This record gives sequence, structure tokens and C-alpha cells, in this order.
Amino acid sequence: MAIQPVLKMGDPRLLAQARAVEDFGSPELARLIVDMHDTMRALNGAGLAAPQIGVGLQVVIFEVASNPRYPDAEGVPFTVLINPVLTPLSDVMEEGWEGCLSVPGMRGLVPRHASLRYQGFDAAGHPIDRSVSGFHARVVQHEVDHLRGILYPMRIRDLRNFGFTETLFPGQSLQDD
Repeated sequence: MAIQPVLKMGDPRLLAQARAVEDFGSPELARLIVDMHDTMRALNGAGLAAPQIGVGLQVVIFEVASNPRYPDAEGVPFTVLINPVLTPLSDVMEEGWEGCLSVPGMRGLVPRHASLRYQGFDAAGHPIDRSVSGFHARVVQHEVDHLRGILYPMRIRDLRNFGFTETLFPGQSLQDD
């Protein structure tokens, strides 16, 4: 396994714009994806963006199967999404609680588009084009924000809905984000 350290909020690299991937199928890209996958799984993340491990490329991965951090979330298939483009499918916004591996131990109520279309490429450069809603749409938006230098606390409308997981959800066995 190649678990990488995850950058924490305050690190300026998390605020930078990620560069587009141009070399699909390269050994470096394959290694990055393995490192991201191993890191996400080891930390029970729902997703991970390359900038979170210090790589400024437009690469995100996500998956929700049985995740102790999101016990009630619907499943999201494992996806490698490169150079993503998001298109909201409506103006409907939903608020939901989010955490982040780069903001450990905290949660916030974040508004996101309820449904969207995402397009991009897989690791081999094959096109991806999906329309999704619910938690799947939330996860994609959260991860793609990382490519734009946006962390979820920047999207919280009311900071009274932001705090430590253990305080907001006492008695729940949610692990560190």
C-alpha cells in the first residue's frame, strides 16, 4: 500500500488551481491513482482529490460502499475522474452535512446542487459522462471543489452549522474525517 499524508486546511497547496492532465495512461498517473485509492480506503474517505496529497493535477476518485463515516449514504461506484466538468441539471440546492480528510474532526452543513452531469475521463483517457443526484452528486461536487482550491467550509452559509463532529453528533461513532 502507498498511503500518502493528507494536507490539512491551512496548507496553501489546497488553495491552488489544479492543472489539467495531458498524459493519460502514463506510469506516473497510474501510480498517483493507486496512491490516492490506498489513502482514501485507509482513511475511510468517500473521495479524494490529488491536491489533497500535494499533487496539483485534476484527478479525483470517489466511492461509497460500506463506509463507517457515511452509514446511511447510498452507494457510489468507484470512479476515477480526470479533468472534470460539472453541469448542474437544475437550480435545486440541498443542504447536507460534509466532512473532509483535509479538515479532520469537523462537519459542516453545505449547500450543493441536487443533481448534475459530470464529464471527464478515466485513467486511460476514455470519456465519462454521467448524470447523478443525491449523495453521489454531493461527493462529486466536494471532490471537484478541491481542484479549484475550494474547501467545504468556504461554502457553508451559516457558521452555526459548522463544528467538531463529536460535539455536533454526540454518541455517534463517526471516525475522524
